[in-house]
Amino acid sequence: MANSNKEQSLAPSKNFIMPFILLLLSRMSLHGYELIQKLQNFGFRSLDQGNLYRLLRKLEEDELVSSEWDTNGAGPAKRKYSITETGITYLKVHANQLESYQSMLDQFFRMYSSFLELYIPSFPKKDSIEKPKSKGEE
Repeated sequence: MANSNKEQSLAPSKNFIMPFILLLLSRMSLHGYELIQKLQNFGFRSLDQGNLYRLLRKLEEDELVSSEWDTNGAGPAKRKYSITETGITYLKVHANQLESYQSMLDQFFRMYSSFLELYIPSFPKKDSIEKPKSKGEE
């Protein structure tokens, strides 16, 4: 079923967002809000904060990340998350899997593009230096 919303956003699965979280935490320790901002910069636009914090708790239970209360700065204490050695190992394994998936996706899109070229006629492209026509010239 087609969605009329042109800017449809897909909610990422926890298995897809997890390596991004681990990658960011491998660079620096972050508060949850900072993590959300950085994930949005990666393209995760429709993050549910509650789900993200539940995922962070699950990652902590699985010993992939650790957290501690940060009482520095103004305002209430905030949790600061860091990757663990187990998390680094998991990230390396997952990165290898993603590399294999990327190869499969590249092959898929090459085949898909070839399919489109065979069955869908190409549209004439507008010359980029062509001047727009005035209303009297139409």
